[in-house]
Amino acid sequence: MSSLSRLLVALVVGAGIAGAGFFVSEGLERFRMADRSIAVKGLAEQDVEADFAVWSLNFRRADNDFAAVQQALAADREKVLAFLTAQGFGDGEVEVRPLAVQDLLARDYAQSNTPLRFNGSGQVLVRTPRVAQVAKAALAIDPLIQAGVQFSDDGNDGPRYQLRGFNDIKAPLLAEATRNAREQAEKFAAEAGAQLGPLKSANQGVIRITGDDGNDYDDGRSLTKRLRVVSSFVYELR
Repeated sequence: MSSLSRLLVALVVGAGIAGAGFFVSEGLERFRMADRSIAVKGLAEQDVEADFAVWSLNFRRADNDFAAVQQALAADREKVLAFLTAQGFGDGEVEVRPLAVQDLLARDYAQSNTPLRFNGSGQVLVRTPRVAQVAKAALAIDPLIQAGVQFSDDGNDGPRYQLRGFNDIKAPLLAEATRNAREQAEKFAAEAGAQLGPLKSANQGVIRITGDDGNDYDDGRSLTKRLRVVSSFVYELR
């Protein structure tokens, strides 16, 4: 089989053509037209600061006396609120959740050897765009612990920082990825002795947000967020 025949067979199989009636010259022309294009990827990255913080301060108490648990939780809540006020947070930034006290012996799966019958919890939430103030306050809670406030492990491992102004950053980031891709395409075309033609297709890709702690995802703990996008483009070559 000649090389020209092998090329024709490859073209017919690759295009899924089962019938006859196509001339060899037409197949080669279509092949050349499809080949005169370039697919490139544009990369853009940017580090931005979080613009909103959510801080959940969860505390707990346990005792064999219901009233004692409730009173201790109420006292702890006042200490937490006093601390937040001293740190400069206002009423519009602080939300107090109702106290909850559970009788462990009243549960269906209760065990008679439970050391402390009543288990209670409380929660105070801070929601604010003042992320720097939250970060500062989170490092200053030792006096609360020294005062006897027992913070629970559940959701109390520090503030969570968010990027709520994402849409304001999205457009410039995608524009940078587009410029990056076009620069690469123009460079390739020049080196190949061709001219860059119009854009045939584009896929903006997904913007990933990660923290600055080395994780490949954003767990909310990092004040600084890294945004990264890889966009795909196909240009014609002339």
